[in-house]
Amino acid sequence: MLLIVRSVLRSVATVARFGVLCVAITIAAAIAATAAPASSAIAWHPCPAGSVAAAAGGFTCATVSVPLDYADPNGESIELALVKHAATDPKHRIGTLFANPGGPGGQGLNQIPGWIDFFPQPLKARFDIVSWDPRGVGFSTAVQCFATPDDEGEFLGDDGDFPRTVAQQPAYIKTWAEFGKRCAERNGKLLAHVSTGDSARDLDHLRQLVGEPKLTYIGLSYGTILGATYANLFPSRVRALVLDGNIAPSNWRATAPSDPSRSISMRIGSDALTAKTLDDFLTMCGEVGTTRCPFSAGTPAATHAKFAALMTRLQTGPIYLGPRAMAYTEIVSQLSEALLLAFPHPNERVPSQAVPGWGGFAKGLERVWEARAAAPPTAPAAASASALASPTAAVSPAPAPPSAAAPATISYAGPEQALSIECGDVPVPPSSAFPALAAGVEKREGAVGVSIVWGDAVCATWPVQKAPGIYLGPWNHKTSAPILVVGNTTDPSTPYENAVGMARELANARLLTVHGYGHTAILNPSACANAAISAYLINGTLPPKGKVCQQDASPL
Repeated sequence: MLLIVRSVLRSVATVARFGVLCVAITIAAAIAATAAPASSAIAWHPCPAGSVAAAAGGFTCATVSVPLDYADPNGESIELALVKHAATDPKHRIGTLFANPGGPGGQGLNQIPGWIDFFPQPLKARFDIVSWDPRGVGFSTAVQCFATPDDEGEFLGDDGDFPRTVAQQPAYIKTWAEFGKRCAERNGKLLAHVSTGDSARDLDHLRQLVGEPKLTYIGLSYGTILGATYANLFPSRVRALVLDGNIAPSNWRATAPSDPSRSISMRIGSDALTAKTLDDFLTMCGEVGTTRCPFSAGTPAATHAKFAALMTRLQTGPIYLGPRAMAYTEIVSQLSEALLLAFPHPNERVPSQAVPGWGGFAKGLERVWEARAAAPPTAPAAASASALASPTAAVSPAPAPPSAAAPATISYAGPEQALSIECGDVPVPPSSAFPALAAGVEKREGAVGVSIVWGDAVCATWPVQKAPGIYLGPWNHKTSAPILVVGNTTDPSTPYENAVGMARELANARLLTVHGYGHTAILNPSACANAAISAYLINGTLPPKGKVCQQDASPL
């Protein structure tokens, strides 16, 4: 998924798939020579003390109301929480650039302030960068299925992680089916109105509120499907859209040539590409040695063998890092997240959003390896935290959801926020198909692929499927400006073939290829790609056909 969105409970594979983490264009002649007006119908105010936006600095916040159901625009309303980074060169301001961090379920109020340093400087200078928590998520009117996160954690227990054995599979399916029932009971009308189509309509409403005649947008990961949905619902309102880290629409909706008998991760290919990226990481780690990769065993073959031995050891029981118990299923679930952002990125203002990169991932693996013989603590083990994955999508507690959802005792962001969007949008096979699907994936790709595919099984019993506001296509409406599609050649979460598919399925798109690793180009630095993205968003200049950029460095 995405840039990855982590649950406050555990690294649930479904939540971490589209993660983290994609924009359209106006041809140069269509872009006004004068700066757009900075006026807005939105009442911006200082962000709350203690928020990620306040810590990052330079942001203001706001809340707006939108219809719960766009088929009944005068009916019940819900709230969307927004955040804005004002253009640093207001004299040359072009307008507003909307940004979606991915997910589904990615919190714009946390992630965009945490990632603002990744945005090219020319974009920060010329645009107000605005993000929001989509409906159902975070600080907006949110889906929440239990009174407290502790209640949710207690309910899920060990059955919340992907099943490690065949014997555990029935309990996993049953637990998540009951989870969905509780979500339906608690969230009422809201659960049926958090589709990507609904969010695209929200985005058009926000565009109007900030006074933009057409949309300028950058969407990462799942945000590419949101951007493509907007472009086809409102094709005449496209100024410039960048879609980075793509999911091909045919894979999202399981239309030809996709196969609906496969799960969404299998259609996207994230199970296979995560396994390949892990293999590449271990090979590279063995080649560079322990100075640059602490987990290295000196050669690629020895490093692969060391990793296999670690996985074998974890299957006998948890490894203890002090009081923290690191279980096999948790470590495996974290592997896919840890591979997404290949390069380190310190963040002194918002430490929770710092990125350790593959070097930090290797250090975490080595810590677990060195502790493999440690005795259990005498005191009860604490709930495990991520020892491997980057904290780029750590989730903050969300406020109590307004009237469309039942009130909560404690507000929090759990896996249900991603599930409610994904499961209402994408078709999946029945639960009975997943044991055979997982067995095939394990044979081809190993445990890391299995954890991802079992995350899809949750949608098979979700109470709302094919939500009323869903957009089913077509995806080839002619837009008022061409769209820029960006893809890394070794993106573990949304493989490059999806970028090729997105560019092909849209009516008016140009593909920019970035040769390198990690999920999305903007979060895995390439000066070449950043320059191309900036030129497109600012001037409407598309990169030449067939353009290939390189990343700035090797991950290790």
